[in-house]
Amino acid sequence: MIRALGFDADDTLWHNENIFEQAHERYRALLARFHPAAEVDRALFATEMRNLRLYGYGAKGFTLSSIETAIELTQGAISPAEIRSIIALGQEMLAHPVELFPGVAELLPALARDYRLIIITKGDLHHQERKIAQSGLADHFSTIEILSEKDGAAYARILRRHGVAPAEFAMVGNSLKSDILPVLALGGAGVYVPYQFTWQHERVAETPHVHPRFRQIESLAALLGALADLGGTG
Repeated sequence: MIRALGFDADDTLWHNENIFEQAHERYRALLARFHPAAEVDRALFATEMRNLRLYGYGAKGFTLSSIETAIELTQGAISPAEIRSIIALGQEMLAHPVELFPGVAELLPALARDYRLIIITKGDLHHQERKIAQSGLADHFSTIEILSEKDGAAYARILRRHGVAPAEFAMVGNSLKSDILPVLALGGAGVYVPYQFTWQHERVAETPHVHPRFRQIESLAALLGALADLGGTG
């Protein structure tokens, strides 16, 4: 029986990747006179992956990698004013207001009556803390975990620390790679809620439809039914 629920935050409880998509569009436009959009995207992603171990995830790492990529792609011809534009773009991303998904504010109090709720998110600590505070949702969660990486070892540590057996745990999130597959591998359950945009680094080739502890839903409005199907307490 499922007794504890983990929730991803970005693109599960509130919008996030759409902000990055808009930033990518403006970044491509800034560099359009130097390279086509596909080349800009390829170079930026390569830089982000190279820098991931240094900067981690989030808008700050994106901004630093964007500046580095712009200098490389333009062979130093990018102007100080254009670099300032990239910095301003990153600052706008960091200051963007939290936009909850419909029904989230009503769903969580209902879930909290039957389940122990845990936020398990990754990214820049300061930015994630600020978004969680701005969301107004923190009081519904017994625990908030902000990680530098979400993998099987990280989930196992969290469950051990909080005395939750994997069989009694379900993770709800929009990333198969970060939210679902590591938990299934531990013996937990996963409820996948796809978002309209998925960062290239988070994509996987296949969806584990045949796994008995996996469910896919179109929105959080269907979460209660999915949990009941998986053996929830509600």
